[in-house]
Amino acid sequence: MASTAAAQATVSDVLAELEALEDPKIRAVNERHGDDHGVNLTRLRAVAKSLKTQHELAEQLWETGDTAARLVAILVCRPKSWSAAELDAMLRDARVPKVHGWLVSYVVKKSPHVEELRTAWFADPDPVVASAGWALTTDRVAKSPEGIDLSGLLDRIEADMKDAPERLQWAMNECLANIGIHHPELRARAVDIGERLEVLKDYPTPPGCTSPFAPTWIAEIVRRQTQA
Repeated sequence: MASTAAAQATVSDVLAELEALEDPKIRAVNERHGDDHGVNLTRLRAVAKSLKTQHELAEQLWETGDTAARLVAILVCRPKSWSAAELDAMLRDARVPKVHGWLVSYVVKKSPHVEELRTAWFADPDPVVASAGWALTTDRVAKSPEGIDLSGLLDRIEADMKDAPERLQWAMNECLANIGIHHPELRARAVDIGERLEVLKDYPTPPGCTSPFAPTWIAEIVRRQTQA
């Protein structure tokens, strides 16, 4: 699709381009992580870049339910144009991990409804929805912790993380690590909780990457900060 034709692009045009980019090998890798598409993300981003911001098209692409189309929709939408109710419905329908993660990171975090959604999702009984609330809370922990009960978060993590469903467990673990990284007065407690719960302690980590095991993660990032 030529960028000059971006303004005239239809849902059918985008779906056809994404289908042409489908790679069975990429799909096989993605499916191991729960993502049912086979489009290289660099190429997918290029498709979105050629379209520029088109909120109405984004709405239509989202409605297809196609994972690759939804990822493009996230990149070409206008985040502030979605209502809180629309974002809530979208998140509950976004069961694919990549779509869920991008929706939270690229859309909800830029929404004027972010705090309303954060508090609602944090308390949701659905663990996948709750994981989004924890992800948004982690963002607050790192960037604007005023009004956040950090000790209370550690209490919840200590009580619930060990037996939490996988995606919620990952989100809680990320929150634990960020408390330890960004709040020195709570670092020892965060490390202690991580060491006792041992969540992700044996997670296979590629060379050159930081382990998601919270005590290791905290130590590595703090080390980098002190050397900067």
